[in-house]
Amino acid sequence: MRNSMCFGLVKALMLMLLLASSMSFASIETYQFAQPEMAQRFNDLTTVLRCPKCQNQNLADSDSIIAKDLRAQVHNLLGQGQTNDQITDFMVQRYGDFILYDPPFKRSTLVMWLAPIGLLLIGLSVLWFLGRKPAAQAAMLTPDEQQQVNNLLDSDQQLDIHHD
Repeated sequence: MRNSMCFGLVKALMLMLLLASSMSFASIETYQFAQPEMAQRFNDLTTVLRCPKCQNQNLADSDSIIAKDLRAQVHNLLGQGQTNDQITDFMVQRYGDFILYDPPFKRSTLVMWLAPIGLLLIGLSVLWFLGRKPAAQAAMLTPDEQQQVNNLLDSDQQLDIHHD
């Protein structure tokens, strides 16, 4: 009994040490700004710029190494006195329109803008095509076949009359 309590205590201590050591590797970036509005601009820029590696995260939310480097680059460019447009243009020149969450509508981004509309139209066309009811095609019977059908119907009606 005492050994199992000791073993449980050792396991708990090892787990705490493991968690504490993994937390020590996590770093929190802090940037110093001369004015509070520069900090707001930094937050705005890192929110509207996409991480090139993560694809669906902005620079502010991404933990990737390139996002960390790009946040430092945005900080440096802000410190140099560049405007938001200049910083955005710098990032677009370096990484293309993909880095923007709201890329401009131009020739090089047509596929990105029109693909969802095209896929929607294709999907609606498929649904319409699959949902259509086939046109009722009249069965063309020969006169002999029509006579056989009529005879069967007549004989069935006569059977119903006799059973009533």
